Amino acid sequence: MTAGTPAPAAGPETMPRLDDLSRADVPFRTGHFQAYAPHDFHRIAYVEWGSPDSPHVVVCVHGLSRQGRDFDALGYRLAKLGYRVICPDLPGRGLSGWLKDPELYGLPQYAADMAALIAHLRVSGTIDWVGTSLGGLTGMVLASAARSPIRRMVINDIGPFLPWAPIREIGSRLRDAPRLHHNLASGESRLRTVLGAFGSLTDEQWRHVAKHSFFQEPNGGWRPHYDPGIGDAFRPGRVYSVSMWRDWDAITCPVLLLRGAHSELLLASTADEMTRRGPPTRRVEIPDCGHAPALLDDDQLRIVTDWMGTAA
Repeated sequence: MTAGTPAPAAGPETMPRLDDLSRADVPFRTGHFQAYAPHDFHRIAYVEWGSPDSPHVVVCVHGLSRQGRDFDALGYRLAKLGYRVICPDLPGRGLSGWLKDPELYGLPQYAADMAALIAHLRVSGTIDWVGTSLGGLTGMVLASAARSPIRRMVINDIGPFLPWAPIREIGSRLRDAPRLHHNLASGESRLRTVLGAFGSLTDEQWRHVAKHSFFQEPNGGWRPHYDPGIGDAFRPGRVYSVSMWRDWDAITCPVLLLRGAHSELLLASTADEMTRRGPPTRRVEIPDCGHAPALLDDDQLRIVTDWMGTAA
């Protein structure tokens, strides 16, 4: 056990239903602040679990078309271990504001906004980072910087090399998504298809994912929670393979790398290389899913909470 790290809970524990977590036995709050993009301020919203006085802070950041409520189950579990857990919505998603210029949706803006979040939280020491997909890339950018406050990271199914074909596929699904569904059930049905690589989620888990993925319009219908402008970067002719090995090699903090066994975005060869170079990395393969493990079931949650309680 590492000094200064909350101790793991003793024995197995039954987690409340996902829909009941906001009324569970750990604090649950929402917050927001104003962040800056060129010529524009925008709102960054977040959900916060655990005691605001805890010195052990974890920031959990979601994937491209997702939002912070994806981490409700993990936030609850980590809060039970004594962590203060912050789950933001990146700009253009969830309850955060949309950027005036869609061209700014990219890693430089996301990293700047998350640095502003850390400052807003008044964290005096270091933080831990959990990042799924885009959230993992954002964490890599911040962790590679000099004097980074990140002391360790969980990276969920993303790496410093991204092949262009699955990026193109993700972009196509994003750009082709219906702008309005007649009801929430229709939206959930589409999510079960396009996010099928999340794995074998229960009906309750799919309902939770859908509930926070759509907003009901005053005149009827349900729209996706995100700004369609986040898909501009995936227009034809703008998609190419991505290499961030320079960032990866500059990271020094310990990393837990999760890979969906069938992931086409984080190739097995890339994950192998990530364990051979760069930061000290423990790799765990998650069976029966692709990009990206949802971090909603007990087995996946336990992998993260065990490592958070024992990693150096």
